[in-house]
Amino acid sequence: MNNPSEEFLEQGISQQNLRKASCMTVVTLAYQSLGVVYGDLSTSPLYVYKTTFSGKLSLRENDEEIYGVLSFIFWTFTFIALFKYILIVMSADDNGEGGTFALYSLLCRHGSLSILPNQQATDETLSAYATHGSMETWQSSALKSFFEKHPRFRKGLFIFVILGTCMTIGDGVLTPTISVLSAVSGVKLKITALHENYVVLISCVIIVGLFSLQHHGTHRVAFMFAPIVAAWLLCISSIGIYNIFRWNPHIFHALSPVYMLKFLKSTGTEGWISLGGVVLSITGVETMFADLGHFSSLSIRVVAFTFLVYPCLVLAYMGEAAFLSKHHEDIQRSFYKAIPEAVFWPVFIVATFAAVVGSQAVISATFSVISQCCALNCFPYVKIIHTSSKIYGQIYIPEVNWILMCLCLAVTIGLRDTNMMGHAYGLAVTTVMFVTTCLMALVMIIVWKQRIASAVAFLVIFGSMELLYISASVYKVPEGGWIPLVLAFIFMAIMYIWNYGMTKKHEFDVENKVSMNRIVALGPSLGMVRVPGIGLIYTNLITGVPAVFGHFVTNLPAFHQVLVFVCVKSIQVPYISEKERLVISRVGPKEYCMFRCIIRYGYKDLQQENYDFENRLVSGIVQFVEAEEDSTLKPTSIPCGELRNLDIKIFYAQDHTLTDSKFKDNNIMEQSCCDILETKTGMEHSGSSPLKEESLQILRAKESGVTFILGHSYAKAKKSSSILKKFAINVVYSFLSKNCREPDVVLNVPHTSLLEVGMVYYV
Repeated sequence: MNNPSEEFLEQGISQQNLRKASCMTVVTLAYQSLGVVYGDLSTSPLYVYKTTFSGKLSLRENDEEIYGVLSFIFWTFTFIALFKYILIVMSADDNGEGGTFALYSLLCRHGSLSILPNQQATDETLSAYATHGSMETWQSSALKSFFEKHPRFRKGLFIFVILGTCMTIGDGVLTPTISVLSAVSGVKLKITALHENYVVLISCVIIVGLFSLQHHGTHRVAFMFAPIVAAWLLCISSIGIYNIFRWNPHIFHALSPVYMLKFLKSTGTEGWISLGGVVLSITGVETMFADLGHFSSLSIRVVAFTFLVYPCLVLAYMGEAAFLSKHHEDIQRSFYKAIPEAVFWPVFIVATFAAVVGSQAVISATFSVISQCCALNCFPYVKIIHTSSKIYGQIYIPEVNWILMCLCLAVTIGLRDTNMMGHAYGLAVTTVMFVTTCLMALVMIIVWKQRIASAVAFLVIFGSMELLYISASVYKVPEGGWIPLVLAFIFMAIMYIWNYGMTKKHEFDVENKVSMNRIVALGPSLGMVRVPGIGLIYTNLITGVPAVFGHFVTNLPAFHQVLVFVCVKSIQVPYISEKERLVISRVGPKEYCMFRCIIRYGYKDLQQENYDFENRLVSGIVQFVEAEEDSTLKPTSIPCGELRNLDIKIFYAQDHTLTDSKFKDNNIMEQSCCDILETKTGMEHSGSSPLKEESLQILRAKESGVTFILGHSYAKAKKSSSILKKFAINVVYSFLSKNCREPDVVLNVPHTSLLEVGMVYYV
């Protein structure tokens, strides 16, 4: 593949202009990332000092405590946000994607830690599955061997990842509440007679409006996100500089780490407990890592954060500390009190908009996390709407949106206090960070092949800091910290029970596979006949004949002239290109006219067919049959141009009606099938009938109609099961199965062509 710079030079673009274009692209992406990535992080000054100086610490009003808190904020922000995430963690991307699932995906591929069924050796040939790197070390080999020999630890790692995921969802509940309520509460400084109930009411109205606009999609209002955050950062940094020069020009002395030791020594237990508020200064750094795939690493890490976000926030915190050093009595209202009178209302308006923008980023991240959990069989199927035809990955989930809104309203009305919300928020944030630190240590050994000493140093340095903040937040569990724990427990229970039920269903399907030879042998006694048309039988199996098919032909001894066993499976890579989506093979001898089609998705792909899947599948089968015959004559790879185009054009005749631009190009399909055919090995070849006859047979079957056959399974716990298991399966899992989206809806199966086969399996 040519170097992009060489391609531009061939087109007459100079190297100097190319560098200018590249720089402009990076700057543009950095500007756009402000609204999507840094909204949550940038609104932290609204509530950090207020939450930190709550409780008994608010009685201490000397400069040493204020200097100590500023020192803690500065070094926490520097170590965690800058050193840990910007310099180290964001280098561990999964094909450009970040977040907890990205780290777990890397570990699963490089360390064979995956607990997903239906994994095949052919999956490792995917372009996104690449595990090439440095030579294996004894540390990485020993760690991988340990996980392979102890499946319980693989399961424990999976639950650990789920914990971080559930805390992220809790973050999606707490961020809108604390951000909006903190921003709106500033109005009480100017309207002192305003009752607290009205502040809560206004906050609830803004929250309802925020969630009501989600169905429009982020891209429709994205143009205003970046300007708002940019204006917000410039406002708070300018006010910070103003306060530094007016109230305390020597505040920069507080950046010395010595003040942290003095703070802990003088405040003791109260100072340790207050660290739960300090950690709020780094809320949003995990979102920064999770949204890495939407922008380039250079734009987020270097341009946006290092040169804009970091200095602006440091100046804001220093300015507020400078104001507090001269106004000890205003600690609980320090942010808005530190704003000059002349610019109060403009800053208040910008703060409110910035709080909404910060909430939007976390809500969108929650949608993405839920979508990934659905793809990995960890969450019930929900309706996922792709809100942008240009920006892949922007989604909207109605059920999750309204549940989040109700939870946000309940927290806002129930607590009414940003200090209690801050305690809950801090616990959720620090837990997610600690999960990332532990996963990152494993990535350093298994993926990066570094020495175990480097990973242990990383874990000790950053893990100890995060455990310190977690311990401070845990102390505040009775004062609001219980909220993320309850939310995490509920979501973890749902995810674990759903994953357990789906795993048992797959085990049942594997244990009850039917022999095709037996079905064919029983054909005469059952009066079995082949009817015109194509039958698509959806199954979780990548090999063998599913039990649902045996159940079907036993009760209705007839099946279609052409049978295709369709398996939709997820692979722990973020995305799979369309040319690698389908894998087609033959089942049984050629005269059976049975095929298997495996549809592969990544954990960030949308598992919905928004295009004419029937024509796409039949076209692939026809090309497979033709290439299979050609391979018997020429055992070499088959270029795309050598495939017969006569029958292919029949199935591309309706391509102009497709709604998704990704699938409008016929060449994409042609290349897709070719790539699959070139890598496919071990095909079965039997019979001597002409290939053209089989191709025409498939085409005639397509004209007769396509029937979708889905198994409708019902899970029940065995009579010998414990009461807890019976409750989990017969009550919780059954409730989730009945109220989640049906497989036919998820797969976009037309109801007029749907045939469901009911089955009961015991776990």
